[in-house]
Amino acid sequence: MTGLGLLLRKEIREQARTMRLVAVVAVFALLGLLSPVFARYVREIVEAVGGGQFEGMIPEPVVGDAVVQFTKNMGQFGVLIAILVAMGSVATETERGTAAFLLTKPITRGAFVAAKVIAIGALLAIALTVAGVLCWIYTTILFEPLPVAGFAGGVALVWLSLVAFAAVTFLASVVTRSGLAAGGLGFGAFVATGILSALPAIGPYMPTSLWGAADALALGTVPDPLAGPVLANVILVLAALGLAGWSFRRQEL
Repeated sequence: MTGLGLLLRKEIREQARTMRLVAVVAVFALLGLLSPVFARYVREIVEAVGGGQFEGMIPEPVVGDAVVQFTKNMGQFGVLIAILVAMGSVATETERGTAAFLLTKPITRGAFVAAKVIAIGALLAIALTVAGVLCWIYTTILFEPLPVAGFAGGVALVWLSLVAFAAVTFLASVVTRSGLAAGGLGFGAFVATGILSALPAIGPYMPTSLWGAADALALGTVPDPLAGPVLANVILVLAALGLAGWSFRRQEL
């Protein structure tokens, strides 16, 4: 892992210089803030827009609606952002020749891949933490306080699901050497796992199924099963990243 620290600092500076860090955190923060607000006022909005036609059709909002709205937003927009962040991480530098230039220095290919992976995971963690804090605060204001430990565990499960899609997209970025192709494969994986999650045998182990578990944890209930799905997605992430590292070491730049 020679050069890991140097490359990691490079990735962080690049995220800050290109405003990627600010943009991703801002979008996540907005989603986190608006989730409980939308859950609380959607009934009034629909009834006002409908001129009374929908009065009484939408039930009174409860704290669980804020949590479900949060995981729903992260499961849609958050996944798309994770795919966008990962899709060109290696392919862009390979196309531009930056990767070949960096690897002429005392830097290993393993360090190159590891720095990318750590930077992506950290970016998603920071953005989700900000979103989670805002969601928790506004849920407390508009509804009632959520259990801090449970909500933090729910946010961690959402992070794992986003990392799973980012890891698959990252693998595609290495193998195809095309950011566009990697993004397409990442989105295809998102659609496929959404379909597979409906199957009772393997559905609970899909990344998309972690969102239901996150809802339960955030509301103070331990979902069953939990350990199996978490372990399955950790293995998925490690396998995708391991294959990405193996493929990159065998490529001619």
